[in-house]
Amino acid sequence: MQLRSGRSTKVERDTVHHPLFARSYARVSVAAETRAGMAGVRRRLLGGLSGRVIEIGAGNGLNFAHYPGTVSEIVAIEPERALRALAVEAALRAQVPVDVVPGAAEALPVKSEAFDAVVLSLVLCSVRDVPRALAELRRVLRPGGEVRFFEHGRGGGRVMRLTQRALDRTVWPPLAGGCHMARDPVGALREAGFELGPYRRMLMPEKGPALPTSFCVMGTAWRPRGDAAAGGS
Repeated sequence: MQLRSGRSTKVERDTVHHPLFARSYARVSVAAETRAGMAGVRRRLLGGLSGRVIEIGAGNGLNFAHYPGTVSEIVAIEPERALRALAVEAALRAQVPVDVVPGAAEALPVKSEAFDAVVLSLVLCSVRDVPRALAELRRVLRPGGEVRFFEHGRGGGRVMRLTQRALDRTVWPPLAGGCHMARDPVGALREAGFELGPYRRMLMPEKGPALPTSFCVMGTAWRPRGDAAAGGS
């Protein structure tokens, strides 16, 4: 893994600590692979990637099994200790090289312009500072590099959006490891200077009642080829 040059390589290992949520998420996410069709979502999200990839908020590493062989290396950032331990186990089973690293999205411990692609998978809902995190993505992604994203956020009608905002201001973030339901991942990527490619809005799970967490979007974005404003190494 290429660490930042000219900066300390010491990484805070407990920038995020949600042990109860981590245990619950690990169980629910594994069940969702088949029951909610998440395995198919992961295959579509990651298909066709190549080169060096950085995955932000890798969780328990469920994406690792779906990366194609054209990927030469994955650096997987996960700040939560319990989830990171599970991701290390998943990395050992992966068919492509995976290096699981502690760190936060707002301060990635890697060099600038070191990656061909960034993967965001259900992570922008829980980062503490979305603009700062996306600025870091621009920094570590080479000009012309690709962002693959699958995120949940605001959606539905007026009542649903009011419900999402009310839950975000009260009980949901403490219960769900800092997750927010009313964020706009597509708008955030656009405001951060990425070029939006095709994206598709979808409900997860696709069948059944729509919940405040059901409104998802999958798509592609790029760091502009002439972009030189993402900072130094």
